[in-house]
Amino acid sequence: METTFSGKVWKFGDNINTDDITPSPYLTIQSPEELAKHVLENENPDFPKNVQKGDILVAGKNFGCGSSREHAPVALKAAGVALIVAKSFARIFFRNAINVGISVLESDELLDAVEEGEMIKVNLEKGEIETSSGNIIKTNPLPENVLGILEAGGLVEKVKMILGERG
Repeated sequence: METTFSGKVWKFGDNINTDDITPSPYLTIQSPEELAKHVLENENPDFPKNVQKGDILVAGKNFGCGSSREHAPVALKAAGVALIVAKSFARIFFRNAINVGISVLESDELLDAVEEGEMIKVNLEKGEIETSSGNIIKTNPLPENVLGILEAGGLVEKVKMILGERG
């Protein structure tokens, strides 16, 4: 599994809720690719048009608060976001992101240490984030069981692998 990411930073503030991530008028859309066309458009209209595969979203406190809908992490993943690093996450969003196979990491320092558009490197196993200036920010690495879910592509895929091994 890829546990090291390099990507361009997109910055967002505190309390970005699931309605901000996937605006409610689009919740009837079932296609992740179509949802991605509207992801975070009310927070940054340029984001859905310009986000690239492998980009890294950096946010403040309580990212993903609000409803428990999976549309939000699904849309971010479909848009190409490789990783979300926030000061803190709403717990249900954190789990939903992992469950759909998008990597998440908490860091109190990163939001204030980087500029939008900056390239950073993140190592999930080591819990290290390297800014473009070479500054290393330490954070808690993801546990092995979470890395296993991400490696499988999400929780459903991980369960399929486990059941296939037993079959």
